[in-house]
Order: sequence, then C-alpha cells, then structure tokens
Amino acid sequence: MRTATRLLTAAAVVVGYVALILAIAAGIDLRERNAFHDAPAQHAAFLTAVEQGSAEGARAVSAWFSEHAPDRSAARTSISLAASAAEHDDFDFARRYVGDVPEEIEQDQATLDEDFERAWGRAVPWLVIGAVLVAGALVLRHRRRAANADVVELVNRFVPPRPRWRRPIFMVVNGVGYVLMVAGFLGVVAVTRAQEIPWGVRGIMLVGGLISLVIAYYLLRYSRPRSTPSAAAVLQSDWRRPVLYLRGFDDDPHAAVVDDLPGALPQGLLSIHSREEQLVGALGAFGPVVAVGRPGEPLPHLGAARFYLPGDDWQTGVRTLMDMSQLIVLRLGEGEGLWWEVEQARTTQPPSKLVLLVPGEHNGLVERLDAQLPSPTGLEQFRTGQWTSAVVVFDQDWNPRVHGVGPFPGDKNKYGAPVFYVARAIQAALQSLGTRRRALGIRTNRGMLAVFGKALLLVPVFVLVVYFLRLIFLW
Repeated sequence: MRTATRLLTAAAVVVGYVALILAIAAGIDLRERNAFHDAPAQHAAFLTAVEQGSAEGARAVSAWFSEHAPDRSAARTSISLAASAAEHDDFDFARRYVGDVPEEIEQDQATLDEDFERAWGRAVPWLVIGAVLVAGALVLRHRRRAANADVVELVNRFVPPRPRWRRPIFMVVNGVGYVLMVAGFLGVVAVTRAQEIPWGVRGIMLVGGLISLVIAYYLLRYSRPRSTPSAAAVLQSDWRRPVLYLRGFDDDPHAAVVDDLPGALPQGLLSIHSREEQLVGALGAFGPVVAVGRPGEPLPHLGAARFYLPGDDWQTGVRTLMDMSQLIVLRLGEGEGLWWEVEQARTTQPPSKLVLLVPGEHNGLVERLDAQLPSPTGLEQFRTGQWTSAVVVFDQDWNPRVHGVGPFPGDKNKYGAPVFYVARAIQAALQSLGTRRRALGIRTNRGMLAVFGKALLLVPVFVLVVYFLRLIFLW
C-alpha cells in the first residue's frame, strides 16, 4: 500500500504539473482573444482620426494593434502602414490601407478562437486525469493518517505547540540555504575542474562560491532545526508503525557530529547531515523514527522526530510506545533510565523487536548487559574508537547475535561515512533473524541526495512561476 501511495502521489504531481502548465497557457490564449475583442472599435477610431486629420489618433490606434493583435496579423500590418502614411499627412493613402481591415480583423479573431480552443482542448484531459489522481492521493492520504492514529494521539500529548507560521517560513529559508549551498559547491567544483575558464572568471566564481557556502551554512544552521516536522506529523505521513529510537541524552552531542564522507568531494558530493540524521535515513526503511527529546532543550536535535515526556511519569509513555512500535533501536549508555528501558524491552517485548547499538568505548556496559542475558555477548573484542562498534539482536530465547561495524579488511566500499557501516551491520543482524530490508547503507545518504534532487526540482518550479507571472501580467 505504501508503494502504491507513493506511485499515485508521484503520478498526481507530474500530471498536475503538466495540467497547470497547459491550463495557464490556455488562460494566456483566452486573455489574448479577449483583449483583441475591441479591434472593430479601434478600427472605427482609426477611421475617425483619419477623417479628422489626426496623425496622433492614428498613431495611438496603431500602438493598440501592435500590442493586442496576434502574431502575423494582417490587420496590424495594414493599420501600421496606414498610420505611417497619416504621419506624413497622406490621409487618402491611409484610407486605402484600411479598406480590408474589417475582414482581416475577423480572420485574426477566428485565429485567436482556434488557438484558445486548441489550447483548452489539450488542457482538459490533463486536468480531468490530474483531478482523479489528486482525489485518489487525498483518499489514500486520509487512510494513511488514520493508520497510526493511536500513536499520533499518544505522541500529540507530548509535542510542544508551535506557531503555524513558523515551519512554512523556515522551510522557505531552508530552500534558499540549500540553493545557495548547491550553487556554491558546484561553482567551486567547476573552478577546480574546468581548465578552459579564464583566470579572472575563475576567481569570481571561486569567491562567489565560497561566499554562497558561508551564507548557506549559517542559514541552514539556523533554519533546519526550526523547519523539522513534529513527531505527530511524521507519524501521520506514514502507514507503518514507528521505529522507537532510545538513547541516553548525553549521546546527543556525539550523534550531532557531521562526519567527513571519504571520497565525496572528488565525486562532487557534499554532506551536511549528522550521524543521527543518517541513521534515521537508514531506519526509515522500516518506518517513521521517533525519539524522546531532552526536557527543556530549546530546539530538537536533527534526526529522529522528538516528543517530550513529563519528568515525573516518562516510563509510562516509553512503555506504551514500545508496545506500539515495530522496532526498538536502543543505543547503550550509562544512564539508569536507559537500563530501565533495556529491562523493559527485554521483559515485555518480543526478542526480534530489539536492536542494540554498542558504543566503541563501552566501559562496564558489556558486563552489565551480559548479566541480563542467558549467554554472554562477547562484545569485548569490539572495543574500538568508533561511535558505534557493534550491533546486537536476539533470537527467540534472548541469545545475543553480535555483528561488528565495519569497515573491515577487504571492504569494497571506500566512500561510506561511519553510519553507513552501522546501517549495514543493522541490515545483516536483522537479516540473520529473517527480517530483510535492502540498501540500508545507501539510505544513510538519502538526505544528501535529497538536497541535490530538490535543487533540480527548482527548474520545473521556476518554469511554472514564469508561466504564472506571465498570465498575471497579461490579465
């Protein structure tokens, strides 16, 4: 159903876009037809000016025909020649030029009628098909919003209210930042690769690109946290049950790090997304990812959609969300609240539902985890300096299955950020339990690819805006 919804929505967007372009084009033709409706009256005014010997009046009528007559209009040509003769005081010659103008006006009006009917005939089928597709997409959207209604109702109680205007405004700022980022980055890349560009032009492009990148950095740093959708909105946008991401709040600064992407710059790629954003991109293969936010934080961290539980009864909310979630991804840490969540997941949830992420430095964590399990994990061998060194899942008897996080010797992928290998380890771990999701590693770069995709979408949006402004100016 999710795939069908996406396909139907994409088809509705494409068909709707074409329908809008064709409808605006038909509107422009209608405007031109209506504007030429006064041509007979203008012809009469021209004859009056000629009879009165007014070259200025003849010139005004000629200017009207130049502005309102269709291309290749015989009437416009005749009026222009007659006005030129009137300016030279040859009014008898001017009368001869306009003798056939009434018939030429009728021919021009018939041409405009045909152009409008042809344009409207092209637009109507697209409008009808687009309306049907949009209606179907809206119905599926309504059903999609109802799919997680119980989770949305729970989370909505813990989502702080926001002004309605805030997200749309900062989404626009976000768009400006992304455009500047992509333009600046491509400009810098072009300077380094295009040897035939003159040095003066290279300097201008390099300075402009660097300035664009700096401005984009500050715009995105300010606007991205303020333009994120709420946890309720994220849940409403998906059919699937959520993925609950649990971690200690002390891990948030580490998860907010933006890792270098080896080999990205030579390939013309750029990443501005944090570890948690990339991890959420991978986990999005299962469902919308939500997390409990740190109480009192002014802005949510980028990544999993945050909601905020009351400090005196947060356990009830976490326990309820565990029951409602299809997957629980828990990053081990030292907090007592985190270990309460481990115990609750182990005692109240199916073993296949829990995925543990083990940090690279796990002082005392392994011993504490092993004490709760029927068999040891053997995680001591995975002590590394990585953000995440291993992924642990469980069979039906709660026996751990440990999968290390690469890269390993002989690993072919040389362009993956650290979270890429975490996602691959999660994929392999769940696959060992019979749960298959493909391309989790690739999905970690979904945000980066989306930035360039959205920048490319600006081209058809620009075309639509140009058509619309042309219609407005003509009307």
